[in-house]
Amino acid sequence: MKEDNKKFNLKDFLDNILLINLFLAILSAIFFIFSILMQINGNSIFLNFFRKFWNPLILPIISILIFSTLVNAIISWLKRKVHLQEEDI
Repeated sequence: MKEDNKKFNLKDFLDNILLINLFLAILSAIFFIFSILMQINGNSIFLNFFRKFWNPLILPIISILIFSTLVNAIISWLKRKVHLQEEDI
């Protein structure tokens, strides 16, 4: 067996966590749309449920998603910038 398979890989772990975070953000957006439609039809229980979980659950999910996107963009920009500077030399 390879030793690489047994070794803990932090990048893969973070990728999996961020992928789960993305799906949770998508599911919460779908549930929000559903609760708005139910509110229009006169059933406000779903929107009240969504409001109850907004601050402790959904807001951190969205914040982590935005932060990880910004970090990824900055890292890729820096890699491209360093690569272009190496070609100039």
